[in-house]
Amino acid sequence: MNRREFLSASAAAAAVTALPWRDALASRTTGEWRGYEIVTRVTIQKPQGVSRAWVPLPMTDETEWQSALGNDWKGNFSSARVASDGRYGATMLQVEWAAAEAAPVVEVTSRFRTRDRLVDPAKRSADAERLSADERAFYTSATEFIPTDGIVRDTARDITKGKRSDVEKAEAIYQWIVENTFRDPKTRGCGWGDIKSMLEAGNLGGKCGDLNAMFVGLCRAAGVPARDVYGLRVAPSIHNYRSLGVGSPNVTRAQHCRAEFFAQGVGWVPVDPADVRKVVLEEPPTNLAIDHPMVVAARKRLFGSWEMNWLAYNSGHDVTLPGSSAGTKIPYLMYVNGETGGKALDQLDPDAFRYEIRSSGVKA
Repeated sequence: MNRREFLSASAAAAAVTALPWRDALASRTTGEWRGYEIVTRVTIQKPQGVSRAWVPLPMTDETEWQSALGNDWKGNFSSARVASDGRYGATMLQVEWAAAEAAPVVEVTSRFRTRDRLVDPAKRSADAERLSADERAFYTSATEFIPTDGIVRDTARDITKGKRSDVEKAEAIYQWIVENTFRDPKTRGCGWGDIKSMLEAGNLGGKCGDLNAMFVGLCRAAGVPARDVYGLRVAPSIHNYRSLGVGSPNVTRAQHCRAEFFAQGVGWVPVDPADVRKVVLEEPPTNLAIDHPMVVAARKRLFGSWEMNWLAYNSGHDVTLPGSSAGTKIPYLMYVNGETGGKALDQLDPDAFRYEIRSSGVKA
């Protein structure tokens, strides 16, 4: 699919929905399934001995809003296998090239389908998903960059004072983040989500990896189960938000993480306060006021909704890359990772690392 076809297909999809967003919430999902294919091509520049790469793969869990349709790979590697981090179920293709390989290359094709996700946090159901005690403990626990004590706990308590339910607490935290943080274009990649340092420094700027990690950490500190979901934007927004989609089949730098919280009687609820701040900063003509209609609509919609022009990879934190001779541990698995000669390559610099990701629409 070329650029013109890519944009034309998205324009056709936009014709079926009101802009910028419909007010009514469907029960769980809305719209037809849309199929996508992403092709990730990785080249190791100047290999120095054994080389390795780890390519994130689509989330394998079948949901009402995303379904994995399969992966294929080809290249001159000595071995390639689907691996997992072993804790969060973050799946990846683990690739290795022999030291004698002068031009290591692998191409990974992943196919999946998505449809928009909508959950009304006020709508309770006797059939809603439940968390076990172990699951609740897991999704309220701390990670290396997301502690739940000290300044994080104190901030969460201040924000949620007087709030009783999971939904009330999560919404208070969501609104606080929209009001008090900002998107910092100088942040590399998506940010690492070191929320303790952000709060201690009083610098609440960052990108999605920071702002949505702040939501997750504050929720967990308030006793509300929450998790980040790491992924990749793969198409333009059909809701007339240029800042919330991609305008080209080349999606190499389109990584984006989102968040969820769990509410008793409702289940997992999608949110994305970081994208509200992205609309403020980047939506033309840029630097919109917080009360601009497009910001107001996004703020309302992104508490309970994800537009699925986006691929979910996983919810992993503090991921140790299997088979890494460098012992590489990363805050999350959202980018292609690699190493050569026992040294990690910079995952945030695809030009030096030489990887490219391209997206196209396919039959759902």
